[in-house]
Amino acid sequence: MENFNRKKHWEDIYENKPLESVSWYQPNPEASLHFVEQANLPKKAKIIDIGGGDSFLVDFLLKAGFEDITVLDISNAAIERAKKRLGDEATKVKWIVSDILDFVPDATYDFWHDRATFHFLTVRQEIDRYIKIADQSIAVGGILVVGTFSEQGPKKCSGITIKQYSAQSISDLFQTCFRKIECMTIDHITPFDTKQHFVFCSFRK
Repeated sequence: MENFNRKKHWEDIYENKPLESVSWYQPNPEASLHFVEQANLPKKAKIIDIGGGDSFLVDFLLKAGFEDITVLDISNAAIERAKKRLGDEATKVKWIVSDILDFVPDATYDFWHDRATFHFLTVRQEIDRYIKIADQSIAVGGILVVGTFSEQGPKKCSGITIKQYSAQSISDLFQTCFRKIECMTIDHITPFDTKQHFVFCSFRK
């Protein structure tokens, strides 16, 4: 996998596959919205969705009246699709095209959400870098929410080997910088009517 071009892979996916045909398609991101509601954020809270691509979380955040939303994704094609879907509403969102491992924040966030990125980092050096970037990016008292495939979930996604987690193993990774609030498991039903088992954990900085 040393020569694997992560950006090219995701650009190809988003340029060639309709949103409704990918396994992560989720028109109502219930688990993510649970954590948003639990955080009781003010409408001016700085929110960032890591690997948000053209997911629907941003739609729900805009509808709820949040005013400072950032979506980061490695794929420009994914972001352009989201912008097209949102129309004029897209101007209310800050869009960043970047690999999370190259992300240099110019602000600190009150709420960091990631349902799509962390489990693709399988090398300890990359995992540690992600945690460092999250620590630098989240304000003191801010919330980190990470959703990954669980130990009962798939071992691959989009043809790429991923790293599975339990609530305990993901908590152990983040405990040096964050305090755990809650972990929960969910079954995501794909467009192909199959189940993918996820674990979501929230933490406070």
